[in-house]
Amino acid sequence: MGAGTTPGSAPGSTPGSAPGSVPGPAGAGRPHALAAAAAGVPVHGRNGEPAPGGEAPAAWRRIGACTPTVAAPGLPTGTGTARSRADGPEPPRPAAPGAPADRPHRADGDVHRPSRGPVRDDSVRPGDRPSPAQGAPGRSAERGGGGHAGATAAAAEAGGGGPDATPDGVLIRRTLDEIEPIADKAVSHFYALLFLHHPPLRDLFPPAMDAQRDRLFKALLTAARHVDDTAALTAYLSRLGRGHRKYGTRPEHYPAVGESLIGALTRHATRTWSPAAEAAWVRVYTVISQIMIDAAAEDELTSPPWWQAEIVGHELRTPDIAVITLRPDQPYPFLAGQYTSVETPWWPRVWRHYSFSSAPRPDGLLSLHVKAVPAGWVSGALVHRARPGDVLRLGPPAGSMIVDHTTDNGLLCLGGGTGIAPIKALVEDVAEHGGSRPVEVFYGARHDGDLYDMDTMRDLERAHPWLSVRPVVSDGPTSALTGQLPHVVRAYGPWNAYDAYLSGPPGMIRSGLDTLVGIGIPTHRIRHDSIDGLLAEARG
Repeated sequence: MGAGTTPGSAPGSTPGSAPGSVPGPAGAGRPHALAAAAAGVPVHGRNGEPAPGGEAPAAWRRIGACTPTVAAPGLPTGTGTARSRADGPEPPRPAAPGAPADRPHRADGDVHRPSRGPVRDDSVRPGDRPSPAQGAPGRSAERGGGGHAGATAAAAEAGGGGPDATPDGVLIRRTLDEIEPIADKAVSHFYALLFLHHPPLRDLFPPAMDAQRDRLFKALLTAARHVDDTAALTAYLSRLGRGHRKYGTRPEHYPAVGESLIGALTRHATRTWSPAAEAAWVRVYTVISQIMIDAAAEDELTSPPWWQAEIVGHELRTPDIAVITLRPDQPYPFLAGQYTSVETPWWPRVWRHYSFSSAPRPDGLLSLHVKAVPAGWVSGALVHRARPGDVLRLGPPAGSMIVDHTTDNGLLCLGGGTGIAPIKALVEDVAEHGGSRPVEVFYGARHDGDLYDMDTMRDLERAHPWLSVRPVVSDGPTSALTGQLPHVVRAYGPWNAYDAYLSGPPGMIRSGLDTLVGIGIPTHRIRHDSIDGLLAEARG
């Protein structure tokens, strides 16, 4: 009996159903729309009638007919086959780097993509720098953002679509609005379908799904919600496609994911689901998957799916914070302020994100600051178990909280806890570019003893007259400034000629963003990683 088969059924089917069918009132006994689209046959609606726009999209037929492969785990990059460029026109390429980012800082934990708010490119690569015309990376508001994307998202959330919303976009958002209050049930059904009909895919996920459970589903919904913002959507999905190479994701997995997504929506979006809605989701998922497949195939030409990195230094700064130095097995290209994903040998397939604490070094070594959080699998292992000689696996660099060297604006940097790591990297980056622009760092912690990197920051301050470092402690006796970090920053300034950088725990970023906007710093000059999902991910 083949994988994904139940007795008396075809592979990928439920008993008594056609191949590719899904359980549920709308899916019983008929080929699923995505399976049909992949085979190049017309897409049909709920009762078998042709759905509006029901002809299988050409891009989806390309996915079924020509499946580029990603380098398999353990194989050198380049062993896969790139998608044929003769299949049709290329999908749009990622937007120019420097567009606002929508990504949480990975202070002491991992993150996933938010399910609401504008999608932004946080995949700036070495050699890419934001120009003044492009604007600064960062979000303009916690849930709304600025510019066209934020306005469209807000209008869609209020009434199903903004003034430029496409018909597909309107149908997609109506489904999302219905699904959102019952997202947990939809997520559970999504994974049940995926693992029931495609058991081998279970091996791509961690043994325990508590942290991973909603990431993939929410990423798909995030992408679908922003279907009308082509540039941002392409940048977001391209980064996902490149990043998913480290999981062993291959092009042939995408139809299975799409089929499970449609099945979950069919089951739970009972009020807004219709043949037209299903056809819209098929078209949108076709675009989503093709962008990710193309980005992965392009990335395969120049980068491995992951890097092996040996621990060559492990310094315990406090009982629960370690500074870890790594030697990658091949050059690792990144920019100061970016982050990486880390997998340990003790928790296979469990990845967590950590920021680099230094600018790129001539010797190629990398440095991370890791705090062991309660019940944190990866962070606890890295702080308390890892030793020099252990080998970790690193995903590709990501993040757009980088210095814009096309401007002379000063830098106002707020780093809380291990959020000081990327701030330190930004300071080194300014120094390496011959910086004379002022850099003001506010380094926050709960207690004096938590300012674990203060000596390093003082050394940098003594070496660079343009740098000022102010420690801020919120609790207990201290000789430092006292109070909540964002509130202390308000007492200084003015900051209207500065670009602001925020890095730290979720609460600090939330209050810091409000404070900086309140004192008049334009939102496009406030750079940080989105905080949606950080609270759930901070388990480490």
